[in-house]
Amino acid sequence: MLEARFPETAETQPELVAHHYTEAGRGAQAVLYWQRAGQRALQRSANSEAIQPLTTGLALLTTLPETPARAQQELDLQLALGPALIAIKGHGAPEVEQTYARARALCVQIGETPQLFPTLLGLCRFYTNHSALPTAQELGEQLVRLAQRTAVPTLRLEAYGLLGSILFLLGDYPAAWTHLKQGIALIDPTASRMLAPHRSLAPGAQCLYSAAHTLWCLGYPAQALQRGQEALTLAQALAHPLSLATTQTWVALLHHRRREVGAVQTLAETLLTLATAQVFPLFVGFGTCYRGWGLTMQGQGAAGLAQMQQGLATVLATGQMMVRPRWLALLAEATGYASQVDEGLRVLVEELAAFEASGQGDWLAEAYRLQGEFLLRQAVPDAVQAEACFQQALTIARRQEAKSWELRTAMSLSRLWQQQGKRQEAYDLLAPIYHWFTEGFDTADLQDARALLAELSR
Repeated sequence: MLEARFPETAETQPELVAHHYTEAGRGAQAVLYWQRAGQRALQRSANSEAIQPLTTGLALLTTLPETPARAQQELDLQLALGPALIAIKGHGAPEVEQTYARARALCVQIGETPQLFPTLLGLCRFYTNHSALPTAQELGEQLVRLAQRTAVPTLRLEAYGLLGSILFLLGDYPAAWTHLKQGIALIDPTASRMLAPHRSLAPGAQCLYSAAHTLWCLGYPAQALQRGQEALTLAQALAHPLSLATTQTWVALLHHRRREVGAVQTLAETLLTLATAQVFPLFVGFGTCYRGWGLTMQGQGAAGLAQMQQGLATVLATGQMMVRPRWLALLAEATGYASQVDEGLRVLVEELAAFEASGQGDWLAEAYRLQGEFLLRQAVPDAVQAEACFQQALTIARRQEAKSWELRTAMSLSRLWQQQGKRQEAYDLLAPIYHWFTEGFDTADLQDARALLAELSR
């Protein structure tokens, strides 16, 4: 046996042993070493290097007799291949769906197996990123039921974190927080570090950054920032570049919600450096979008909007559809800031159609608020339609218990009423929302609300 004669080579260069076994026509042994070569590459986060030995092993398996052992080995290979494909092609790539769908079929063939959990996890993430949220939610609920039947904390963490993030995208912020806080209580950095190479995303980081966004929407901007920083700290300690890139993307978006342009730009540059070095096209696209938004907000409209369009095209080319409504909102915001109001309104119409098609609820209130703002900035302002947009945004925010979106919309409507001479109505709308807050008084929204209330009370 080669591994007996050359144990060090078998350990450090499994692909060499795999090649020799393949040439010798010993397929069963060759597949085992192709799998080891792929897993060794994954441990180093060398995702592009992992794909070749894993796909070679899968191809070789088809030449072997159909047995239960072969089905199990194929399942192992498919589940190793999934995270590597996600890193290189993105969560929404068709190859990702094919890989996890095949793994699911193998789980059915094999029978009861603990590998059903990572299989459903991969499928759930694909459908989430492909914006098929009802299917993703159904899988997420199944994952929670599976995890609750085990005594493994990391599985429960993954299930709570993933379902919580899906509910957040749907705009069900209270339900999202219920699941996410259960996940946060289970975070173990050591376990996360060991699990990360076998997953496309470290579960603790996802749970924390999803909680950060949920808390911001619910009206806790300071707690949101704290959770975002915890997510970054954890991701930086994992030595798992894909988890770090994902976390940087989401924390940059948190700073966007908080209207912190400098922080968004700083994270955009950090993300671009990492994503370029690791060849993560999806995250190169995200970083380019953020950088373009920051440039636009600082007065470089033409260059910034061009980068945002370029970044969005890169993202969508990976099959990632979940972010489309949100990125159209950022693009519309930046377009309006660059004084292209008519184009901003056109993008918002496209964005609202994308929201309707996807069923997403997060950011929906802001989309209607922006539409109202742009209607007021047209050459011929439409105050009646603008107020209808603001009222729609308020209705959505209140239904979602989204105090931060409610505050921002109330300011827009209060300013309109102030201009119309309805100062008392404006004050009565804004004051109770502002006084509901207990933290985050250093953020731009709460500072603006305090200043507006001072104006209205004179």
